[in-house]
Amino acid sequence: MKSLVFFTCIHLFTSMVAAAEIERIWLTHKTNQPNKIVVNWLTNEPGDSVVMYGISPETMERAQVNESTKLHHVEIPLNHRDRIYHYSVQTGNQRSAAAKFKAYPTEILRVAIIADWQSQPDLSSLIKDDVHLLLTAGDNINNLWQKCGPGKRNCITPYVNLIDAYPELFRSTPFMPILGNHDRQIHPRGSKPPAHAVYDVDATAFCRFFELPDEEWKWHFEIPEFGVRFIGLDFNHISDFGNNWQTCHAFGRDSQQYQWYQSITKNVPGHLVTLYNERNASIRNQLQGEWHQLFQRGTICVTGFGHFAERAELDGLTYYNTSLSGKGKQYSDPHSKFLAGKDSYLLLTCDRSSGEMKVEIKSLGNEVLDRQSFAKPVRKQTTP
Repeated sequence: MKSLVFFTCIHLFTSMVAAAEIERIWLTHKTNQPNKIVVNWLTNEPGDSVVMYGISPETMERAQVNESTKLHHVEIPLNHRDRIYHYSVQTGNQRSAAAKFKAYPTEILRVAIIADWQSQPDLSSLIKDDVHLLLTAGDNINNLWQKCGPGKRNCITPYVNLIDAYPELFRSTPFMPILGNHDRQIHPRGSKPPAHAVYDVDATAFCRFFELPDEEWKWHFEIPEFGVRFIGLDFNHISDFGNNWQTCHAFGRDSQQYQWYQSITKNVPGHLVTLYNERNASIRNQLQGEWHQLFQRGTICVTGFGHFAERAELDGLTYYNTSLSGKGKQYSDPHSKFLAGKDSYLLLTCDRSSGEMKVEIKSLGNEVLDRQSFAKPVRKQTTP
């Protein structure tokens, strides 16, 4: 009898382990507008990918991808605004707890931009802002090689650790990061360029882990109702371009990146927010100032290159630097208007009725360090 009880307990324990709860879940977009969202998750065992979703627990629909994998990406439609979506995921007999996220709003849109996430600080202040979308200006992890081993381009462990650090944030808020040099570093940097590439320019692990629009190493995303377009570019350590410290894609006049940005910014209907991970003064001076001229088609540019908080203004364009590790060395922009050595992030608030976009530099202690308002742009048609 005791043996029967023992084996029954073992069977129950084995069943519970087999039906382990899925906990690593994150939300992204791979379309250029918020008519769909991607639910991403990771499982211990491979299997198919199922998402149950709906605006109430009683009216759930099903989306499924029949592919055996441990890394899952399932896209579902977003047909509602100002509602709460409920969802859960399943792979074989592995399931998640019920989760939820906000649909996009109709009146007031809140977007946060963060950078330099390596220290994984307390984000309670940002979470209180209850944003609809979370963006980055690069450097989301320390590097790849320390957790994965040198040369491992496909290893996603550091990104998994990022999700583990903020599980509720990632399962409830759409996340769209851009690249910094740390996000693709596959070898130690050293004191001089070695015989092998230190960075994976293609950002294999980043593109594998996140489902993002376009080529993923660069992307654009817009919310037409609010007249706002976000563009993520791949600029970091541009002074190392052409040697084995090179980290980003090409940015010359004949490059795919330049020509794409030039084309996609010709006729922006409203606010344009450009994101990258290079020093503002460095990139805007490239090509005899042509990048700055292109940036002037937009409202603001945001980088996370420096470890400080800053707002600079030049020729009617505002350049921001933000960093979650904001107490580093300060090298101010020649056109700096605000500079502070504080951990910070940006909060963008867009008002649909007025077309205004408010931009606040906020500390992690929920202090507003700087606030600017940008009226709805009146733009002329841009010729090639």
